[in-house]
Amino acid sequence: MIHGRMLIGGELVEAMNGERLQSVNPATEEPIGSVPAAGAADIEAAVSAARQAAPGWAAASPKERAAVVRKLAAALRDRAEALLEVEVKDTGNTISKMRGDVASAGDALEYYAGLGLEIKGQTIPASARNLHLTLREPYGVVGRIIPFNHPIKFAANALAAPLIAGNAVVLKPPEQSPLSASILAEICRDILPPGVANIVTGLGMPAGDAIARHPAIKRIGFTGSVQTGLAIQRAAAESTVKHVSLELGGKNPLIAFPDMDPERIAEVAVAGMNFAWQGQSCGSTSRLLLHESLYQPVLKRVVERVEALRLGDPLDPQSQMGPINSKAHYQRVLAMIEAGKAGGARLMTGGKRPAGKAFERGYWVEPTVFAEVDGGMRIAREEIFGPVLSVFQWKDEAEAFALANATEYGLTASIWTHDIDTAFRAARAVRSGYVWINGASGHFYGTPFGGMKNSGLGNEEGLDELLSYTENKTIHLMAG
Repeated sequence: MIHGRMLIGGELVEAMNGERLQSVNPATEEPIGSVPAAGAADIEAAVSAARQAAPGWAAASPKERAAVVRKLAAALRDRAEALLEVEVKDTGNTISKMRGDVASAGDALEYYAGLGLEIKGQTIPASARNLHLTLREPYGVVGRIIPFNHPIKFAANALAAPLIAGNAVVLKPPEQSPLSASILAEICRDILPPGVANIVTGLGMPAGDAIARHPAIKRIGFTGSVQTGLAIQRAAAESTVKHVSLELGGKNPLIAFPDMDPERIAEVAVAGMNFAWQGQSCGSTSRLLLHESLYQPVLKRVVERVEALRLGDPLDPQSQMGPINSKAHYQRVLAMIEAGKAGGARLMTGGKRPAGKAFERGYWVEPTVFAEVDGGMRIAREEIFGPVLSVFQWKDEAEAFALANATEYGLTASIWTHDIDTAFRAARAVRSGYVWINGASGHFYGTPFGGMKNSGLGNEEGLDELLSYTENKTIHLMAG
């Protein structure tokens, strides 16, 4: 059992109200630990500590900040096995894939540590005799709120850019899977100056809401659902003017053109669904849009591949899919599957609790495929964030592009064709912020990741994100 604590002002502390959140293993429903349930008073203390620490951290050179952040990355790697076990038990994600998440946490810190000298201003020839220049300065205190699907990876990402830009951070981990944040809190306490990183666990209400509303937090970054993103925007707007960036949901299309091999499309369709995370990934290609000539051969192969996936203990390296993250989310996924049936989609496989003693407890649902889906169905329009793949067919490009753009989301899209003209025509036509041509799921540092429409505002994973944690200041040096 893990008895986690929060990090505020360089100290590991309990919540002032004495309350705690229990975390359970979603594979067994057994308690595995608890963390403090912060209230508004704890957020106030964290912000106060960050405000005290921010000027000294900002005064350090980019090289000095980078050296500290690299130490943080090394310390994370030293605790990698402990973090991995906690993450798998707390999320239900499979150990083979979560190993990459833990490694990615260190990679993100090191990537941004190397970008510190790119926080550059400009000189502008706005007049003949004077000097006109810009500087980039940190906001001061930044609030970051992250989701449950990749906790340690997202926590490291949430710290990396703001810290290198010279800000102090108040980070709220997910209440559903908060235990790795306790280990991160211990690491940050030992590496970072007190108050530079504050890690505060708790529910969205009141802890997340207090971060969004705090007048001393000018910059907020959130990853999660559209509904929560809208709530954060509203709360932020009711206190002070804030810069809010949002990486929200996705209902992402994979568009397969008729020149593709059915076997290859079936392979990438299943891989792009991220079943190792139970489909709980915002970039999952959960809508498979097949040209009518591919529809039957690909659908058959997809069903065969999905039925062959091995469900089991997430700690077993042979397991290819684990349980849904939490009871509440499990119930939502099942409700969406029932909506698919009621809406007229054809259930091809899955959609229920798997058979066997190993699955009698826990939040298990079989990987699910629906066919004969049309754009008006709930499962075609709403993000399920679970192991549910919806398969569509189309006759011409106009229909394919209309289907691809027929949701409120615009995060990722995957386009499959051997024809370069078709590929670029499709890439321009889809209203998604991150597009793969003959690829899916991969992320590449240095390329901006972000969504269009209701999938978000702003970009992550590159220089744009680093600069977004600074403000521009213009200085005019006038000739005498």
